[in-house]
Amino acid sequence: MSGGEERLRQGRGITLAGMVVNLVLVVVKLAVGWWGHSAALVADAVHSLSDLATDGLTLLGLRLGSAPADHDHQWGHGRVETLFAALVGLGLMGTGLILAASALHDLLGAEHLPPTWPAAVVAGISLVVKEVLYRRTMAVGRRMASKVVEANAWHHRSDALSSLAVLVGVGAAVIHPAWHFLDALAALVVVGFVLWAGGEVLWSAVRELSDAAPEASIQRAIMRCARGVEGVRDVHDLRVRLAGGRYHMELHVEVDASLSVLQGHAIAKEVEGCLRREIPRVERVIIHVDPHQH
Repeated sequence: MSGGEERLRQGRGITLAGMVVNLVLVVVKLAVGWWGHSAALVADAVHSLSDLATDGLTLLGLRLGSAPADHDHQWGHGRVETLFAALVGLGLMGTGLILAASALHDLLGAEHLPPTWPAAVVAGISLVVKEVLYRRTMAVGRRMASKVVEANAWHHRSDALSSLAVLVGVGAAVIHPAWHFLDALAALVVVGFVLWAGGEVLWSAVRELSDAAPEASIQRAIMRCARGVEGVRDVHDLRVRLAGGRYHMELHVEVDASLSVLQGHAIAKEVEGCLRREIPRVERVIIHVDPHQH
């Protein structure tokens, strides 16, 4: 199995697991929320339903982004995956705004029957399940350097936070019906986390789509690696960009002008080998060999 196929297998496996979990949670939350008079749990079910849609976007982004280079996409399809990560970020922010509107509606005087204890139990189960799913999805996303899988992990975390708000609000209302407003207040706190996570995911994707350079530490590591190769006199004109969470770089190395083309090529290959060993997630390296000017 090739690296690309293994990467797709890992991402698809954790995303399909998330889809199954989200489907079960939607059904259980809707049923218990309706039967247990918990508007907050019904709203949380809608949030889980949005996670199902996000899982579908993630699967599609992984499939399209893992496609090999072709005549129309000679640098590969990694940016397609980044584009879908941006869509997931937008989905997170949209979910946050919907939850904010619902919380404000409840806070400003909507009338509800007091919720029952099963709603609090389901919210607690959802909190634990979605937090575990977040941690596992994020671990897979970081291991495979996939922006869209990491973005989907944040969607799981936002659902866990939403369930936490439901647990606090419903639990308080079960103990004392006059405290039902705590549900709405807790939901507004959760909205802040959801909007922050969505904004971070979206900003990261936009930076990648706009060819923003990676952090300075990565660029310094690349220069240090190239300059450490025997025969390299200097390095200049480094350019690095991200596509699908992987680095594409171009740099010029200066070698002694008296060396043959074959010798200069051998030094360039040594530089490429160093970069692939020392720098994580390198997809493509282009090295120009220049004569060193004394």
